[in-house]
Amino acid sequence: MVPQKAIAITVGEPAGVGPELVAQLVQSSWPMPLVVLGNVSLIKPYLPPDFAYFAYQPDHCEAGKIYWLDIPLDAKVIPGELNIANVPHVMRMLERAVQGALSKEFAAIVTGPVHKGIINEAGIPFSGHTEFFAHAARVQNPVMLLLNESMKVALVTTHLPLQQVPHAITPKKLTHTLLTLHTALVTQFGITAPRIGVCGLNPHAGENGHMGREEIAVIIPVLEKLRAQGLNLMGPLAADTAFLPNRLTDFDAFVAMYHDQGLPVIKHAGFNTAVNMTLGLPFIRTSVDHGTALELAGKGTAEVGSFKCALEIAIEILNAV
Repeated sequence: MVPQKAIAITVGEPAGVGPELVAQLVQSSWPMPLVVLGNVSLIKPYLPPDFAYFAYQPDHCEAGKIYWLDIPLDAKVIPGELNIANVPHVMRMLERAVQGALSKEFAAIVTGPVHKGIINEAGIPFSGHTEFFAHAARVQNPVMLLLNESMKVALVTTHLPLQQVPHAITPKKLTHTLLTLHTALVTQFGITAPRIGVCGLNPHAGENGHMGREEIAVIIPVLEKLRAQGLNLMGPLAADTAFLPNRLTDFDAFVAMYHDQGLPVIKHAGFNTAVNMTLGLPFIRTSVDHGTALELAGKGTAEVGSFKCALEIAIEILNAV
């Protein structure tokens, strides 16, 4: 039979901390079958000698067991040292995961960290998991949501040079982001009437046009239009005070205009528990909210907290839908 609610776990960059984090992750007890995509030889050194795992067969998955879908390496791996020759290994891993998710073989994907730089050096345009999965699923405008126990922050723009951000914040894109976030809060997080705080783009949310006019030209008209449709939106908020602790309880989620407006705040609030989630895909995808940490690879000191939270959130959403 097809595995019921099997979750795919991608190891990510083989020279990074992914292998040892996955080894930590699978030693906990989980209510659903986990299918690890990666090279077994990299993970075994971090597992107890008697650890039980099984070769993946789609018609033989049982809840609570760990399965390996082996993705062969193309070259030897030295922890902490990137090797461009293993980029095809990483891409095969992601392609197999998304193939399984789109065919309903996997109910969700939880991703370990990859290294964007080495993938691009191999001649493969790659700006991140979010964009990769969206392209594979033929989704034009995915929304990146970062979350931890204290807050949820969605981004209007993701991996863009800062000078391109103002031009990318269009009424269409902002509207799509707000509607996608609102829908996800209702359907996946069970918040019946979400309260969403929307940051401005400029300092002091533009200071009535004296520090930029994007708020007046784009953000305020979109907020007014969506409020008329019943969405509970506050803003535009000055980003430097939007995330103060005494204001967090006023909102169920925030929208930040660009990557470094939202991510530093949530990572500071709880780096080891922060999770990256892609909204708008036809499957659930969560991820660690950190990089490959090459300087820690192979030392056994990397913390599994973000990876564990990413898996917990995926399971929570699967059980809710």
